[in-house]
Amino acid sequence: MLTHLSRQGAVALRLLLALTVLLGVGYPLTLVGAGALMGDRADGMPVRDAHGQVVGSSLLAQRFEGDQWLQPRPSASDWDALASAPSNLGPSNAELLALIEERRTEVAEREGVEPSRVPPDAVTASGSGLDPHISPEYAAIQVARIARATGLTEAQVAALVAAHTHDRFLGFLGQPVVEVVAVNVALADLVAARED
Repeated sequence: MLTHLSRQGAVALRLLLALTVLLGVGYPLTLVGAGALMGDRADGMPVRDAHGQVVGSSLLAQRFEGDQWLQPRPSASDWDALASAPSNLGPSNAELLALIEERRTEVAEREGVEPSRVPPDAVTASGSGLDPHISPEYAAIQVARIARATGLTEAQVAALVAAHTHDRFLGFLGQPVVEVVAVNVALADLVAARED
């Protein structure tokens, strides 16, 4: 019996050592190698301006102050990546409903549209509060304001929005989205190039 137990112990020890090498060393090294092959995608997908400076990430929303910028979705955490979280208010919560109506009125006034034309993502925060994308409908109602504030034509602004609009993932998953940070970087670069 003792011989049988010692054989099982030896097998278990060999298995433990093999799995430790495989999962404790091999797997992490494989992930590091895959990350190195992916380049910027593994570094948080930075967005760079025309001078190569990192100005944001295509994975995180950030606040943009001023009429010259495409505005992101609202954030329950004030766009703080360390406090990423939803408001946890349910769809029938009176406080949330009042906040949505307040945001709808504010967006409608800022964009010069009827409140009924304000899309849902303009008035509701994402689950993380850091969603970097907005719907093409929300971007479309912002084009005229951005054009007025920057001196660009509406066609130029619409072309930038279209260039940074991504279709459904794999053609059928999710909805088309507009990358807010990338559009704003392109806007800043276009305005700077025009002024030079």
